[in-house]
Amino acid sequence: MTAILSLAWKSLMNRKGSVILTLVAVALSVGLFLGVEKARTGAREGFGSTISGTDLIVGAPTGSVNLLLYSVFRMGNATAEISWPTYQQIAARPDVDWAVPISLGDSHRGFRVMGTQAAYFDHYKHGRGQALELAKGERFNDLFDAVIGADVARELDYDIGTPLVLSHGLGAANLDGGHGNRPFRVTGILAPTGTPVDRTVHVSLEAITAIHVGWETGAKNPLADTIDEKMIRSFDLTPKSVTAIFLGLERKGTILTTRRAINTNKGEPLMAIIPGEALAELWTVTALAERALMAVSVFVIAVGLVSILTSILTSLNERRREMSILRAVGARPGHIFSLLVLEAGLVGFLGAVAGIALIHVILLFAGPVVAARYGVSLAGTGPGLTDFYTLLAVTAAALLIGMVPAWAAFRRSLADGLSVKV
Repeated sequence: MTAILSLAWKSLMNRKGSVILTLVAVALSVGLFLGVEKARTGAREGFGSTISGTDLIVGAPTGSVNLLLYSVFRMGNATAEISWPTYQQIAARPDVDWAVPISLGDSHRGFRVMGTQAAYFDHYKHGRGQALELAKGERFNDLFDAVIGADVARELDYDIGTPLVLSHGLGAANLDGGHGNRPFRVTGILAPTGTPVDRTVHVSLEAITAIHVGWETGAKNPLADTIDEKMIRSFDLTPKSVTAIFLGLERKGTILTTRRAINTNKGEPLMAIIPGEALAELWTVTALAERALMAVSVFVIAVGLVSILTSILTSLNERRREMSILRAVGARPGHIFSLLVLEAGLVGFLGAVAGIALIHVILLFAGPVVAARYGVSLAGTGPGLTDFYTLLAVTAAALLIGMVPAWAAFRRSLADGLSVKV
């Protein structure tokens, strides 16, 4: 078998041009299949590790997926706000251990700004219960302090003490967004988390209220710039509303009861969701598209395997004399059969290896880009069992496909091969 394998390798090297083209076709098809699979599983794991330890997320009635996306992933916008008295009512419930309100709606040079409380840094967890950690500085203590995510600091080259100006709305403007007269100062930089936290500017809820003094009607009042910082600090800056509330419960067993009580609140309409259930609903929504992509990827692999069959079949007529000479020097029909099957298997194996290497190189560079642009880490996309099983499956399929030209060569006689005109 070793001799036949060596002969198969030399035969492939003798037809480098067509073999390389076939290898490229197989590699691209395997790369596409693994790319779709790894992007799917990586995105799921990345999304799933974004928030942990939070039992419920409360917001205005909008849909569980939408509430999850805008409150956790900073995607989209809230349809309505929760009043401050309602937040206080929820936080005071006996079954609630902690409640952290957040306020969204502003930005800084394309990065979302989130108003919250200092307790956010204590209770927000990601991954497997990992807490947020400061790489530099400290939490916000003063009204115009800001704690920024790792990506904000890296992309904008910000450090402790750097001034920054918030913009009204979600545009990428810097000074023209309406809050240029009330600059903030970076007091802390969070350690990287691989979540949307890295792309968020964190300030206090009171600061969100302060920068919107003069914006009560939704547009900037011409007199807003006449209100100086000292005057603002003298105001009651308790927020009138918040965007969403993260809740931790005293006992996990009461999660369904608490959710039902909040959802049936007789006062202000509310919606409470369990993050894990909302994620499952999100995957249900995307399942059809995932299956369609996987089906396309499988068909692409099939096309790559057919290219192996085509390559060997088209070369058979030219190799009839080669086969006959091998028979003449003692090769049995079974040896010829094995030779062609091994050639197909080698092409499939090498193509699959090249495809696996290709997709890992692409993910090596694309992963940080996806994390930086969308705040979602493609976790779990390194080498794994999926790569191994794909390699085995493609190699086995190539060996099976190789039996077609091998059988055709097997049926040809020695005399037919020696009499062929080339």
